Amino acid sequence: MRVFVADHPLITHKLTVLRDKNTPQPTFRMLIEELMTLLAYEATREVRVEPRAIETPVAPTTGVHLSTPLPLIVPILRAGLGMLDGMVRVLPTAEVGFLGMVRDEETLEPVTYAERLPDSLAGRQCFVLDPMLATGGSLAAAIKFLFDRGADDVTAICVLGTPEGIEAIRAAARDRRVTLVLGALDEGLNEQAYIVPGLGDAGDRLYGTVGH
Repeated sequence: MRVFVADHPLITHKLTVLRDKNTPQPTFRMLIEELMTLLAYEATREVRVEPRAIETPVAPTTGVHLSTPLPLIVPILRAGLGMLDGMVRVLPTAEVGFLGMVRDEETLEPVTYAERLPDSLAGRQCFVLDPMLATGGSLAAAIKFLFDRGADDVTAICVLGTPEGIEAIRAAARDRRVTLVLGALDEGLNEQAYIVPGLGDAGDRLYGTVGH
């Protein structure tokens, strides 16, 4: 498994504003989208392409375009939706699926409550969006779900992660092709399994507490 932790002053600056509890919801949403665009460049470093012959206004040449089947972007509902626009801006021709997973606050185990994905993901590169890699349970379950559907390459993109979360993903990945891209690696988890120092509940800060 490949792990990349971003080290760029623009990302660090935006993360500082995101972490601030006084940052208003519209600003939080905007910054998540901007961060996703920055992280997407690293996440797509090994996106599959194939040669394509074209003609410029001056001469013929050979470039590349995305291979088929096209990449599949999979935000984990609901917080992953806040990252979707930033990812689609970088991969506008990719297809989008959805996976609804929630952490049981008593057992801390992931529960799948919805999915909208192709029946077969054979030969597909998948990009999973989940802002917070805390215990790693939900993301590990999502990665397993995609491989079970036939995916052969999964890249997970998170705004924040923890050492505990990385180890959970590493254990779930085993010998499969998994890449983990993080905006920052935080200290760890508190007693409630929240990331410290973190930024709070990303879903609540993106969309409010409706349904709680």
